[in-house]
Amino acid sequence: MNDQQSTDLRETVRRRYAAAAVKVTEGGTACCGPQPVEADENFGSTLYAADERDALPAEAVAASLGCGNPTAVAELREGERVLDLGSGGGIDVLLSARRIGPTGKAYGLDMTEEMLALALANAEKAGATNVEFLKGAIEAIPLPANTIDVVISNCVINLSTHKPAVFAETFRVLKPGGRLGVCDVVADDGLTTEQRAEHGDHAGCVAGALSFAEYRAGLAAAGFTNIEITPTHSVANAMHSAIVRATKPATSDTPRRRRDADAGTDATPVST
Repeated sequence: MNDQQSTDLRETVRRRYAAAAVKVTEGGTACCGPQPVEADENFGSTLYAADERDALPAEAVAASLGCGNPTAVAELREGERVLDLGSGGGIDVLLSARRIGPTGKAYGLDMTEEMLALALANAEKAGATNVEFLKGAIEAIPLPANTIDVVISNCVINLSTHKPAVFAETFRVLKPGGRLGVCDVVADDGLTTEQRAEHGDHAGCVAGALSFAEYRAGLAAAGFTNIEITPTHSVANAMHSAIVRATKPATSDTPRRRRDADAGTDATPVST
């Protein structure tokens, strides 16, 4: 994939999720409240427990487009610092904030202005004071190295056109001993890129999915250990929603080939 194709795909993704945010925001002014964005049973807010949905602003629930529940996958603990890659309307950031408590901090990173605006509104409605939303790309995380306990993500890494950068950046910002716990779409080994595209487009979380072997190899190349990839349900023929877990070794130093520890300190917080 050349640079122009990568740029075009990223813009397609941005427009799709910006439109989803606008739909939810506009639905919030209707008589019957916000309407969920369209998704089949393999994606969206139905993958969360009812008590979790009920505890959040309706707009956060309506904007959910993920393929799982990464806050449960990551087994978050009191006082931890959590980063959600591709935080969208903020559902996983807000759920994380509840799990880690007032001594913890939950960050959400998104490249879409409309989703960030929706997430900020949802955080205010939820009364969440231990959250912060940042504008940026998951391939260049705007946070210092070795500062995050847990990185989560919900069906977003498959959207990236440069997944090695995502894995390297995730490894960089995690503290030694930190962990990755994400939900993502993964293809069966042997399913070609062309066959994946036949099941859905890139912006629909299908065409850009890695295979199980490719995902494992990408995480290992970035330095991760204890890699586990467990399919949970089918989203298309030979394509699965999967739980992905991995660990940054406790004694690990960020390799020189990765970005310097100070890279990304120009974080752009989004605030009200």
